[in-house]
Amino acid sequence: MAQELYTRTNQKLYFAGLALEAWRNAESGRAMNAQALIQAEREAALFHLYGAVLGVAHEIAGYYRLPQAAAPRVELLLNAEVLAAAPSPELAELVELVQQPETWLARLLAAYAALFQPPSEPRKVKTDPTQPLIQAVSLDADEPQPLANAELEAWRKSLKEMVLRFRGALTEL
Repeated sequence: MAQELYTRTNQKLYFAGLALEAWRNAESGRAMNAQALIQAEREAALFHLYGAVLGVAHEIAGYYRLPQAAAPRVELLLNAEVLAAAPSPELAELVELVQQPETWLARLLAAYAALFQPPSEPRKVKTDPTQPLIQAVSLDADEPQPLANAELEAWRKSLKEMVLRFRGALTEL
């Protein structure tokens, strides 16, 4: 494989596609460990999508010769300080997407960060010992739903479109 910056981004996008395909196969299969396979492929897809975002950030940083070009984490490249030090339209777009929590990129980074959080027990309602033994139930405390395959596929598609658009603008004539 060539040692160009874009090859890592392409590789990560391809691997994310493989993980999403394996996830769909696990959902349609009847294996005893289907839930474990689905979770493993969900995490693999998130890992590779994060790597693809880091890859495109490295492409931009390399093109503009930023001092942070070898940053090991997306968060070290996509922030206001780096943008202020070396403004570029591509970096500005990425930083803007990261700063708005409802965007696909911010959600991707949040989901990736959540992979490193320990599992937590559901919060239990404190009971007053003077009250009769009635179980308190709250309908507001819904458990967060795991990410769907279609959502990660949409993130992958958005990232691919952005990468192609950025590469067209970053090409020297």
